[in-house]
Amino acid sequence: MALFGWGSAQAASEKTAYDFSFKALMGQDPLPLSAYQGKVILIVNTASKCGFTPQYKGLETLYNRYKDRGFVIIGVPSNDFGQQEPGSAEEIATFCEFNYGVTFPMASKESVSGGQAHPFYQWAREVLGFGTAPKWNFHKYLINRKGVLVDYFNSTTSPDASRVKEAIEKALDEQ
Repeated sequence: MALFGWGSAQAASEKTAYDFSFKALMGQDPLPLSAYQGKVILIVNTASKCGFTPQYKGLETLYNRYKDRGFVIIGVPSNDFGQQEPGSAEEIATFCEFNYGVTFPMASKESVSGGQAHPFYQWAREVLGFGTAPKWNFHKYLINRKGVLVDYFNSTTSPDASRVKEAIEKALDEQ
């Protein structure tokens, strides 16, 4: 999917998260964000061999706490930072399920930084600004029920941080 040039912030603002799609971790079936229209979405770039990897536990807790209210998390494995996600799709899926009981959707491994970043990540950086791009694993983007990026959380912000929960609850309460 081609993405617009850096000078087209207006074009970026006209798009929503629903204009982007990932592929499912297992089977490579399409995983369009439009399938989650009307839900609050947290997109997280993940890695299995990172100091932040235990955040999977907090993410799973968040998912279970809010999923019945229309919340979904999509994990996006990435090997961009420190080569900390070297595994195959099968290895990643097994690791996530066995170690953390992950039940939220997982996308296929993608690049999330630089010029080769998945189009969603290029768009997010353009919409929210350069400083909001992932600088490490477990960077989080929050999308409201209308497909609009409303917040981001750096890797050091734990999924159980009050700031994260408050932002999710605010987005869930909006119609």
